[in-house]
Amino acid sequence: MSTEHGNGTGGLPPELAAIAERFTTARSRGASLPAFPGDIPADLVTAYRVQDAAIARWPDRVVGWKVGYIAPERRDGSGDERLLGPIFARHLWIATGGTEQVPVFAGGFAAIEAEYVLRLDADAPADKLEWTPDEAAALPSTLFAGIEIASSPLATINELGPRVVVCDFGNNNGLLLGPEIPDWTTLDEASLLADTSIDGQAVGSGGASRLPGGLRAAFAFALARSARRGRPLRRGELIATGNATGIHDIGVGQTGTVVFDGHATLRCVAVASAGEDPA
Repeated sequence: MSTEHGNGTGGLPPELAAIAERFTTARSRGASLPAFPGDIPADLVTAYRVQDAAIARWPDRVVGWKVGYIAPERRDGSGDERLLGPIFARHLWIATGGTEQVPVFAGGFAAIEAEYVLRLDADAPADKLEWTPDEAAALPSTLFAGIEIASSPLATINELGPRVVVCDFGNNNGLLLGPEIPDWTTLDEASLLADTSIDGQAVGSGGASRLPGGLRAAFAFALARSARRGRPLRRGELIATGNATGIHDIGVGQTGTVVFDGHATLRCVAVASAGEDPA
C-alpha cells in the first residue's frame, strides 16, 4: 500500500476537481453520464484525491465504507487488493422486515450485493497504518447482515476499472442494514452462507468465505487504507466487507432478496433516483 496522508482537497488540479464535480452533480440530479468525465486518473492514490473532493462537495455525513475487491490484473503500484467508497447517512436504511425502496441511477449502473457488515465499537488507533487480519478481528466490532446498493451515473463504471470506481464513491449508493449476527469472531466463516435472488430467480450463492481472505482481511484493509488516507476509522462506522454472492444487476422496479442462512432475509426494490436535496 502507498502511504499518503491527509484528505483535504487543497491543490487539487482543476481537471481532477472537474471529475468530482461532474459525478456529484449527476448524482444530485439523479442523472446518468454518457462517459467518464475526463481522463481516468493514473493511479488509485490520485483517484482517492478525486473521491475526497467529491466527499467534500456532498451534503451528507459519511457513516461507513464499502470494500470492493480488485482482481490481480487490475491492481496498480499501490499494491492495494481492495478499494473503498463512502456510505452516507441519508442512504443508510435499517431493515424492518418489509421491502425497502432503494434508489438507483436509471441509465447508469445498478446492482445489489449481499454484504457482511462490521460496525466498529471502538476508535481505531489513528497512527496505526498496518493491520493484520487477526489484529482487525481483535478490534471491538459487531457483525450484521446487509445489502449494498451499488449504483453509479456511469453505466460502464465497473468495466473501466477500479480507478474509475474509486472516483465515484466506490460505485456505492447506499446500504440496507439488517440484524446482528452474534459472536462473529467465534464463528467458522464457512458457516456464514447467503443466497441472492432477483424477482424470485436465483442469481448467486456464497457467503463470507467467498471473500478473498475472509471478513478479517477485508476489515484489515479498510482499517489500513483509511488511516493512510488520514481518515482513521471511528466508533460507530460501518464496513461493508465485499460482495458475498456476486454483483447482481438490478433494474428499476425489480426486487432483490438476500437470505443469510440462519440469520436474516432482506428485501429491497429498486426505484429510479430522484436526486438529492442539497439541504
